[in-house]
Amino acid sequence: MGDSATSRVLYVIACGAPPARNVAQLIAMAQEAGWDTCLITSPMGRRFVDVVALELLTGHPVRSDYKTPGTQDVLPPPSAMIIAPATCNTINKWAAGISDTLALGLIVEGIGLGLPLVAMPFTNRAQAAHPAFGRSIEDLRSWGVTVLYGEDVNPPHAPRAGRADLFPWASALDALDALTR
Repeated sequence: MGDSATSRVLYVIACGAPPARNVAQLIAMAQEAGWDTCLITSPMGRRFVDVVALELLTGHPVRSDYKTPGTQDVLPPPSAMIIAPATCNTINKWAAGISDTLALGLIVEGIGLGLPLVAMPFTNRAQAAHPAFGRSIEDLRSWGVTVLYGEDVNPPHAPRAGRADLFPWASALDALDALTR
């Protein structure tokens, strides 16, 4: 962790999917690469993480709700964001511009701010087969979001058979590195 005025600040947005249990792996890799890393979870994502351990790891509060109006933000502003694991729900709402949670509000705003954004979905083939999901991926990519998804990158899994332990965290950081060089 460094001085946020001089360091690169990465927001990791973790949604409610089993790989979120292992988000500390991504955070540790990002810190090793020089990122001051903050964790924001979706409301469901918060159920998957060890908030106390991740606050100790990042040195920042883990946020999942909007702050009280008029209060100062406890997190430094982001330089980039990695959205992982991103659920089908989050991908579709994000593409539709829905900001009904802090996590969605930040990533919707991230497009408008022109931040480097890397999303890595974790979804099953049945959910991914819905036409809205494919359109959402295409839309996000057309707006400059790097979406790591597809048979050759990060394929969907069979329903109820996702392997959280195989989630390719390093791929997200590699993609962000390529965007921020």
